[in-house]
Amino acid sequence: MTFHEQPQPGTPTPWAFPAPERAALGNGITVLHCHRPGQQLVAVDVLLDATLAAEPEGLDGVASILARALSEGTDTLSAEEFAAELERAGATLDAHADHPCIRVSLEVPASRLSRGLDLLAAALGSPALPEDEIERLVANRLDEIVHEQANPARRAAKALYASLFDAADRLSRPRGGTAETVKTIDRAAVRAFYEGHVRPATTTVVVVGDLTGIDLPALLESTLGGWKGAPAASAAHAPVTGDDTGRVIIVDRPGSVQTQLLIGRIGPDRHDPAWAAQILGTYCLGGTLTSRLDRVLREEKGYTYGVRAFAQPLRSGPDGSGRAMLAISGSVDTASTAPALADTWTILRTLAAEGLTDAERDEAVQFLVGVAPLKYETAGSVAGTLADQVEQHLADDFQAEVYRQLAELSTAAATEAVVNAFPPDRLVTVLVGDASAFAEQVRELGIGEVTVIGA
Repeated sequence: MTFHEQPQPGTPTPWAFPAPERAALGNGITVLHCHRPGQQLVAVDVLLDATLAAEPEGLDGVASILARALSEGTDTLSAEEFAAELERAGATLDAHADHPCIRVSLEVPASRLSRGLDLLAAALGSPALPEDEIERLVANRLDEIVHEQANPARRAAKALYASLFDAADRLSRPRGGTAETVKTIDRAAVRAFYEGHVRPATTTVVVVGDLTGIDLPALLESTLGGWKGAPAASAAHAPVTGDDTGRVIIVDRPGSVQTQLLIGRIGPDRHDPAWAAQILGTYCLGGTLTSRLDRVLREEKGYTYGVRAFAQPLRSGPDGSGRAMLAISGSVDTASTAPALADTWTILRTLAAEGLTDAERDEAVQFLVGVAPLKYETAGSVAGTLADQVEQHLADDFQAEVYRQLAELSTAAATEAVVNAFPPDRLVTVLVGDASAFAEQVRELGIGEVTVIGA
């Protein structure tokens, strides 16, 4: 037998989040592209400047229906033919609407990138938006709303957003609309929203993958560059404001054996200088099985299978006026509802009084920085983060800078950020469960006025 020499490891090289290059097409599309050798599945993320705040009054959800309809055929291909062409190209096309924009994502082998971009260009520039498919998508969305109402986590989020934000702010209402608004959506409404807000001049395209041998500027110009549209200014984003006066909202579900907890407020988004420290401190509070929340609520008390703390940007502007949702989420058995809340507030107050430990800080940094190369192994993960940066009006090197800061942050900085993020007296608590089993106990905790609403 012939034995080959065992491969030896190479010299480790420093890792940094990939830096994109920028370009522009003749029709006004902004392009960010990033060559990733070996990534034969190319990811293309498209940001369409069609915000939820731009939806006409009474038509909440029309942006979501439009996003789903973009893959339901073009002027020359039926929905079935379009799906078959995607399959032949080995491509997938997905789209969803969120507050800042509609996001369209294409993944396609590098060898078939040209065909994939052709199909993407047709979906964006000449969607059929057929009446029968719009009716089907509306019916599907109405069915989803019924299931969302039955999902405790989704119901808790709906109640929290409705309580934090003014009713006139689109943030206060479900992204995909309500049953009352969705049932009024028809093809004419979808077509009008498309024509009013989807155009190349306000579109950004992110391309990530192995681009060896591909003349990307020429390819993009011959595909997406053929999409025509009138010039337009980018949508303006209103500042985010909310009322985070400490209070408790119980969504009553008689007979529930578990209670869904969602504790939140609004706070700094990624434009804030303290964002990296907030990531670090929030991870120490509730980012993993060894975090403070899990150590007490899961390991010591056995109230829950897990509780997480997180920060999710809501709506950002180039002036830095955006904000993020800061939240703690989990579920506990009904009898443990009040005790779990009491222990959560004890954890937060102790954190404010005593701070994080150096060991907690070191472990969090080791994970957050150490896992980054694995987190961004795929072209899709890199493209998604670059698209997030565009969506939130951040610099192209933002993510790389965050990792640099994380490695250098002190324990004191992380403590200050997480304490500011979760002040015990400025948290809105939503509980979805059997109010009769714990409402009085929760009132006795003194964490805010308690209101009980129907499910």
